[in-house]
Parts: sequence; structure tokens; C-alpha cells
Amino acid sequence: MLERTQDKATDIAGLMQDIGTRARAAARTLATVPSRQKDDALRAMAARVRSARDAIFAANAMDLETMRAGGQTAAYLDRGTLTDERIEAIATGLEAVAELSDPVGSVIAAWERPNGLKIERVRTPLGVIGVIYESRPNVTADAGALCLKAGNAVILRGGSDTIRSNLAIHAALVQGLADAGLPEAAIQMVPVTDRAAVGEMLAGLGGTLDVIVPRGGKSLVARVQAEARVPVFAHLEGLCHLVIDKAADLDMARDIAVNAKMRRTGICGALETLLIDRAVAATHLKPICEALIAAGCEIRGDAAVCAAVPEASPATEDDWRTEYLDAILSVRVVDDLSAAIDHIETYGSHHTDGIVTDDPAAAERFFAEVDSAILTLNASTQFADGGEFGMGGEIGIATGRMHARGPVGVEQLTSFKYRVRGTGQVRP
Repeated sequence: MLERTQDKATDIAGLMQDIGTRARAAARTLATVPSRQKDDALRAMAARVRSARDAIFAANAMDLETMRAGGQTAAYLDRGTLTDERIEAIATGLEAVAELSDPVGSVIAAWERPNGLKIERVRTPLGVIGVIYESRPNVTADAGALCLKAGNAVILRGGSDTIRSNLAIHAALVQGLADAGLPEAAIQMVPVTDRAAVGEMLAGLGGTLDVIVPRGGKSLVARVQAEARVPVFAHLEGLCHLVIDKAADLDMARDIAVNAKMRRTGICGALETLLIDRAVAATHLKPICEALIAAGCEIRGDAAVCAAVPEASPATEDDWRTEYLDAILSVRVVDDLSAAIDHIETYGSHHTDGIVTDDPAAAERFFAEVDSAILTLNASTQFADGGEFGMGGEIGIATGRMHARGPVGVEQLTSFKYRVRGTGQVRP
């Protein structure tokens, strides 16, 4: 048994090293590929995804059958489900990335020194990016497209529950690369579900991997942050809050709360905790909770909420720290905006938090004091999405404070270098 385990581990190590080596070679090519060729590849990928619709559906059906047999929740199944609309969204997303400006080679800043040296800071690709994600097949295309546009090679390791769907989408992407004359190793999918493959990526694949982007649950992100030997774009859970300020319009607050929670409960921008100012609890609390309940949401509230809303169940301390990704919402009545901000800073994940208010001063204070990657005013937290930001898509929402923060799109997948031009200057 031990020998078989060792052989298996060696096979995984060899597989992953080969993937890394081929990715590094592809990255060198992509760094100097003309924008037009990358865009041609993205449009070819979109066409290939559309023509592979039946194969993708068949693969997805098998994945869903496995997930149901495993007792996965409705919200988890929703994240893994592909429909006609979602497959078309994948294709149009690829085309949208093709329309974006190419960041590679763009001059971020330029200046001239007193000695005549001319200095430029210029965007460059990161190199080889590893993306480790769970359950969402669309990430396969989103990550592949964005990395390609930014001149990077990418190694994709999707969740085991959607392995067939991911491979079917990946096959279409590879055909699109070939159609445009780009190396097929530019976008690679780890073809096994063995967790040892993740371990190899976290170790850096022998120096061929430059950065890792984790996109998934708390346990995945925790493992990546604990074990990675290469830089990580942190993506913590989306424990998103919405504050109903004392100056909030009731109709607006109700519409935003229902959309933020119930439009899609399984995405990272979905609302998880609603905070209502005590000054408007008598007028706003019950109507908003009733609208949520009518939409199919379970309410877990503090004493004030349970007293006003008979259908609510008492919230525990753990509820304030929980990313449900389901039709469940924690609701608390807070004394004022200060108390709401304190709650967010105590329990939040610094992903996306919003406020509904007609008071400009309250809005500006919220924007100044809440330290989250994305802040919304009078808008649903579900706008926390690279596509909605005009980025053509995203790999994830980074909640750290280094390099990239918020939606990780094309520009965030680049680094920079300095170009220094002289006319013969030497340093005294």
C-alpha cells in the first residue's frame, strides 16, 4: 500500500511539474504577443464554447448528479449548475474581455530627472498564475480569459464536484487558443482531483508558478494562505453587511435588501447580515423582513427582531460570523451608525459592505470608516463583481491590502517594470 501511495504521489508531482514547465514556456510567448492575436483567441474561445454547448451540458449533468448523490445544498448546486443563459454569459464574457484595453506595455507613470534620464513605469505580465477554485464552472473561462488578456499563462485547478464541466469548458478554450495560433499550454487545467495536486501548486511547481489566486470557501483559502510558498491574492469569505441608516428610504431599503440577499444566495457578494438603525426600526424592520420572508428567506435575529417579526428565530453569536451562501439572513437592530460600523469591523470579512441612506454625511462617514474592499451606497452588494465594474470579469474579489484589492481583473493581473532611457549619463 505504501509503495502504491508513493508511486501515486510521484505521478502527481511529475504531472504538475510538467504542467508548470509548459506554462512557463507559454508565458514567455504570451508576454510579447500582439493584442490583436490575444483578442482573436478570446473571440475564437467564445465561438468554441457556443459550439460545445451540448458537450458542456452533458458534462455538467454528470457533475450535478454526483453532487445530488453527495447531499449538496441547493445553494451549492446552484453555483455548479450551467444553463443556456449561463453558458451564453460565459461566451459573452470572453468577448467582453476581448474588447478591453490591453494593459501590457501601458505606461503607468513617466518623468524626467534633472540629469536628463527619462524614466517610465510600464505594466508587464505577472507570468504564470495558479487559480484554485471551487464549484463554479464559469471561473474556468473567466480566469483563463483574464490571464490571457494580461499576457499570463494560467494553471486552473477547479473543484472536484465540477471537474467534468471544467474540463469541457477548458477543451473549448484550448481549441480557441489553437485557432489563433497561441500555445495551448497558455491555459491549462489540472486533470485530476487529488489534493496532492494542490499541494504541488502551493509549493510553487519548482519555481514555475508566480502567484496563486484562491477562490472558494474558508477552508480552501485558509489552506492556501497557510501553505503557499508563492505570493497569494487573498480572497476571504464574503460576509457582507447592509446598514439601513436612520435616513434610509423604506422602499429603496426593502428593494436593495431583498436583491442583495435573494438574487443569488450562493455568490460572495450576497448579503449575510442586515443592520437596522434603532431610530427607524419601528417603520423599517418589519416591512423589510416580511419582504425577505416572502422571497423565501429565513430570518435569524436579535431580541428586537424576534419581537417584531414572529417568523424570525433567535440568532446565536455564530450567526454574526457566518457566510450562509443560502437563503438565511442574520438581522440586528443597532443603536446608531457607530454601532453598525463597530459590528462590521468586529464580524466582517472586509469583502463588500453597504449602506442605504439619504444623508450624505452618513454615507461619507461609512465610506471613510469601513475598511472593506468594496463599499456600496444605495445599491445592492451583489454589484460586487468584476463584470459589473466594467472589467469584463474577474478571477475573484481580493480582500487583502497588497497589490490587488477588490475585483481582480486584467489590470490587477499585471506587475510593472521601469524603463530608464539615457543619452550617455554615468553616475558620479
